[in-house]
Amino acid sequence: MRTPPLPRSEADDPWCLSSDQAADLLERAPWRSFATLGDSLSAGTGDPRPGYGGLGWPERVANVLRRVHPDLAYLNVAEVGATTSRTLRTQMDRLADVEPDLVHVPSGANDLFRADPDFTGIAAALGEVFRRAAATGAQLTVFTLGRAFVVPRFPDWTDRVRRVNDIVRDLAERHGAVLVDMWDHPVNDRPDLLSADGIHFAAPGQAVMAAEVVKGLAHLLDGARGAVDGGVRR
Repeated sequence: MRTPPLPRSEADDPWCLSSDQAADLLERAPWRSFATLGDSLSAGTGDPRPGYGGLGWPERVANVLRRVHPDLAYLNVAEVGATTSRTLRTQMDRLADVEPDLVHVPSGANDLFRADPDFTGIAAALGEVFRRAAATGAQLTVFTLGRAFVVPRFPDWTDRVRRVNDIVRDLAERHGAVLVDMWDHPVNDRPDLLSADGIHFAAPGQAVMAAEVVKGLAHLLDGARGAVDGGVRR
């Protein structure tokens, strides 16, 4: 099967949303304060690419929400290199600065950079992040890690990512988080997806992740409206 050509810009990227499209999807969004916790994935770290805007996915999502609520409070306390335990130590208390009603939580990527990851410990630490973030009353969002994210020095890297993704999926279900599943997203197959470090999604990936977060939030809103409408009809 012939491989489709790479998009030349955001405008012709089938996985991206224009600012108007994104704003239309979230026109009924109730969230007036948005915070992100965690590591470089939560921070939106990635190299620029011609034809794509330079913002990371969190700022892109914040800008969409500002179209709905111009007074949006936004706080990104994510730190490059942060493990889940470091997130618990240094970031959680910052949520009080904006009292967010929408919080993005980490996926445990940096917990995997060990000779022998403690998956029981990872699950416990991530569980505490989810628990404390959800205790604020905020709607949570989270990514699974993409399969394009590979660390060659660990031969079992793919298995590590699968295991931590399973932990994230379970926690997302338990806490009603919007799960943006990037593990097998088609964007993983693009040769220009990763930054020069071979780890972080470059600008095209940032744009796609932002679009997927918006679509996930829109799906949540549609589901809530359907539940209300169903109650009225009964």
